[in-house]
Amino acid sequence: MKRTTTRAATVLGLAATLSMGAASLGYADGSDEPTYQEYKASTYQDPTDRQYIVNGDIPLAGEKQLREFYQELVNPQYESQLIVNTVYGKDDIWSASQAQNLTYCVSDSFGSDKAAIVSAMQAGGNQWEAASSGVDFTYDSSQDASCTTRNSNVLFSVEPVSGANYVARAFFPSTATSTRNVLVNTDQIFSSGWSAENVLAHELGHALGFRHEHTRPEAGTCFEDNNWRPLTPYDSSSIMHYPQCNGSSDDLSMTAADREGIRSVYGS
Repeated sequence: MKRTTTRAATVLGLAATLSMGAASLGYADGSDEPTYQEYKASTYQDPTDRQYIVNGDIPLAGEKQLREFYQELVNPQYESQLIVNTVYGKDDIWSASQAQNLTYCVSDSFGSDKAAIVSAMQAGGNQWEAASSGVDFTYDSSQDASCTTRNSNVLFSVEPVSGANYVARAFFPSTATSTRNVLVNTDQIFSSGWSAENVLAHELGHALGFRHEHTRPEAGTCFEDNNWRPLTPYDSSSIMHYPQCNGSSDDLSMTAADREGIRSVYGS
């Protein structure tokens, strides 16, 4: 059964205004934008590490990145073209060797939820691994007792939060080591309406360098920025496409186009 848009928005834990992104501000049709200070005041700042959260689940480390993001929103350079994040015009992806060694720990702080998070992370990673032999997420349980971004024995940490306005959030390959983690909102992850596996697979898509599919102009809403390159034709059912942003899938599941997209970057 198709869920309502209101429920879908609640499920993903977006702020009511998509973190004051383009969909709520109407950039595409030229309506007025807020000032930077108004935008900053309306953007959720995660109390866990003080990063600003935009586009639902993307963290920005500090005000410099937030200001750059704001400037891109108010001065979009639309191109009518699964998409990969770009930094200074280059694909934001892992090297071939690092992609085969994407190690992580799962914090003991999850308590009674830990076993379920471990299972969902492994299942979410397996979705991408099944599509491309070029990636390998490896869970290192020996690091769980000290599972934070300060642990250099793993590439990233998986840690719990509560009271956040998102279900989960992740990072891109270019993210600084000091903020490279997947944060899981234990208040929502098991009651979101989607499987925890699919939510975490979506977040691991970001960790591989993939952007939200709905930033493409074909979606007609939820534009984020231009820092991406198309890998496949527009896919409204993509695991990286929010349903409430004119998506055509309701379960956040992986599609054939998603599998084609990861193979184009990391190999078959």
